[in-house]
Amino acid sequence: MPSAIPALLRAILVWALIMLCESAHGALRRLLFDADVLFALRQVSVGVGVLIVFALTWVCLPWLRLRSAGGALAVGGVWVVLTLAFEFALGRVVGLSWSQILAEYDLAQGGVMVLGLLAMGLTPWLVLRLRSAPGSVGKAP
Repeated sequence: MPSAIPALLRAILVWALIMLCESAHGALRRLLFDADVLFALRQVSVGVGVLIVFALTWVCLPWLRLRSAGGALAVGGVWVVLTLAFEFALGRVVGLSWSQILAEYDLAQGGVMVLGLLAMGLTPWLVLRLRSAPGSVGKAP
């Protein structure tokens, strides 16, 4: 039975759920910790963010109906593009300069967001592989 929701829209809806959870994660970090440790915590929180993306992708994979590595990588690519647009727009809305925004993606300046984006882009493919492996828990249909 064909889905009433197109594949691209399903990918966007899962991305929106990811952004909601990531935003809550960031807001909680800012509420609970002093500003003087926020830079270090942002670096650590990229790892937590990767775990959030992985968990949500694992849970949502059957609904996403990914069947091929190419389809999974395409979804990951869409998520990366949407996340970059979201991060850049949000940064500008809250008054950050372009150099402040881009510093988060510059490994030489301690920014690790590029690693988080790489992980996000590969997560649908990785989850598809793990769930499709013989004997895996939560095997993809």
